[in-house]
Amino acid sequence: MKILIINGPNLNLLGVREPGIYGSETFADYFEKLKETYHSVELHYYQSNIEGEIIDQLHKHGFDFDGIIINAGAYTHTSVAIRDAISGINTPVVEVHISNILTRESFRHESIIGPSCVGSIMGFGLKSYDLGIESYLK
Repeated sequence: MKILIINGPNLNLLGVREPGIYGSETFADYFEKLKETYHSVELHYYQSNIEGEIIDQLHKHGFDFDGIIINAGAYTHTSVAIRDAISGINTPVVEVHISNILTRESFRHESIIGPSCVGSIMGFGLKSYDLGIESYLK
């Protein structure tokens, strides 16, 4: 099984950005733990602050991977283009968020990409990614 994790804007700052919301662990460190925990899964990771690069990854891997987990960051609430890219591929996509976007500022309450995903997981910290992976293993 091949799963791609895509992180969007500002998630490269995990570990230093607002630790009260996002924790103090870098995603690079957490990704190593994911690879150890899910050693039977071929995990790939991509992060970009650029909307078009995220879309390019969806197009590139959206027909040959078993699953994609996306934390689109702020693009969750603004990117019709990422939503359209998710709708245009065959690989099922799970939306994840570290924080519970429904308990944050009102402009974060709506996910534009969520309706194009097979499911959404939020509010479990970095464990949201584990739950995303688990969703493909059932």
